[in-house]
Amino acid sequence: MTESLPPSFDDLLQTHKKPILVDFWAEWCAPCKIVAPELVKLHQEWKDRLTIIKINVDEKQHIAQRYRVSSIPTLILFKNGVEVQRLVGAASAENLKKHFAKFL
Repeated sequence: MTESLPPSFDDLLQTHKKPILVDFWAEWCAPCKIVAPELVKLHQEWKDRLTIIKINVDEKQHIAQRYRVSSIPTLILFKNGVEVQRLVGAASAENLKKHFAKFL
């Protein structure tokens, strides 16, 4: 899930051409560990249509606060720098596809 990205999250949102799915997570979060391999599956299938990044809420609290992330995992889909869809909680790759496909 890595590619050449701008130095800041704001720059990424403003300049990236593909939609961006942001996984707000933490190391201690059990549901985050459940959704992580599902995001890998999603990335393998949608890598040409979607960029997936992870933001550790313990390390980047200011970003989590800005987007009012109060439960994790929270997945937010950004398109053209704007939040278009949000999902809170763990989900399978199939459920993730159902939730986000209409925005790609």
